[in-house]
Amino acid sequence: MIERTASPRLECDLPDGLLAVRAAEGDEDSFAVLVRRHSRSLLTLACCMLGNPQDAEDAVQDAFVSAWRRLPEYRHSAEFRTWMYRITVNRCLTMRRRRLSPLSLNTVVEPVAGDAWSQPDRSAERDAATVALTRALAELDAGQRICWILREVQGLPYREIAHMTRTSEPTVRGRLFRARRSLQEAMGPWR
Repeated sequence: MIERTASPRLECDLPDGLLAVRAAEGDEDSFAVLVRRHSRSLLTLACCMLGNPQDAEDAVQDAFVSAWRRLPEYRHSAEFRTWMYRITVNRCLTMRRRRLSPLSLNTVVEPVAGDAWSQPDRSAERDAATVALTRALAELDAGQRICWILREVQGLPYREIAHMTRTSEPTVRGRLFRARRSLQEAMGPWR
């Protein structure tokens, strides 16, 4: 009898849904592919929500551990990515409730060399704008902040954000409208 094994290349080409099914059946390699595929975006999300890279790493690791344990419950009605975002957001919210420090946005992507913002004379201005944005985000209510991060930082569609936040699309649109308006007012001096 020939044993069927998938090559790592083939396994990386498989869709998330199939990998999740295989992982739910105990295939650790399939789950490892899902972890590699989604870690970066989940870490970015967690960093934006928690403001601390170490806390973000802990949140994402906890989210993946939780997902591994709960894979038999995964119903495939949502994409695996959406399911993981929801687990990660919930983990971040729990961590934020446990600590009462404000949101920090210290995870700004480094500018590309040659970019106007990478010039030394612009560094102080960039840092001050980042502090202002961090404060403005911290002043948003949690629902608005999550919707803004998922839409503006992660680029997710309204439908997925609604599913992740367990709200409707009109609610997501309303929260985004209010968040954008508040941020626009707060960041007015930086335009």
